[in-house]
Amino acid sequence: MTRIERVALARGIATDIPEGAVVNLGIGVPTLVADWLPAEREVILHTENGLLGMGPAPDADHVDPDLVNAGSSP
Repeated sequence: MTRIERVALARGIATDIPEGAVVNLGIGVPTLVADWLPAEREVILHTENGLLGMGPAPDADHVDPDLVNAGSSP
């Protein structure tokens, strides 16, 4: 069995989310899915653990160590 890398899995899942979907994000790979949603696709993201900001994860120069998601990622 071939192991799928987390980023490849997240990218594949993002392509399956249709326009107008409401998606409940979990921790781990589901959090990565948000980074791969096309900007032109309107999708509502819901999370039970809170959501800080919107858009992709910050690059290394813009990480705020006081702000992390539920999976402890910046």
